[in-house]
Amino acid sequence: MDGKALARIVTVVFVALAVTASALEMSQRGHKLSGEGPHAPAASMPNPLRDGLRRCQALGEAALRDDGCARLWADQRDRFLGLDKPSRSSASEPAASQSPDAAVREVR
Repeated sequence: MDGKALARIVTVVFVALAVTASALEMSQRGHKLSGEGPHAPAASMPNPLRDGLRRCQALGEAALRDDGCARLWADQRDRFLGLDKPSRSSASEPAASQSPDAAVREVR
C-alpha cells in the first residue's frame, strides 16, 4: 500500500470520527436544554417592560400618541444604551410627557 492510499484512509477515518463526535455532542446538548435547569426560563419570569412594549406594539399607530408608550420607549432606549438614569432637559417637565409628534417637531 502506498503512502497516498494510507493518507486517504486515515483522513476518511478521522472525518468519520469527527462527524460522529459532533453528532453525539449535539444530541447531548438537546437533552440539556430540554431538561429542567436550576434557573427558570426568562420567558416565564414577568417582565413589565416587555409586556408594556407588547401592548404598545398592539396599539399600532395609536401608540405614537400614548404617553405611556413614549415613556416605555425611552426606558428601553436608555436600557439599550446602558444609561442608568435618563437625562432630562428640564427638571420640572419630563420629556416623556410630551407627545412624540412634538418631540419630532422640536428636532427639526
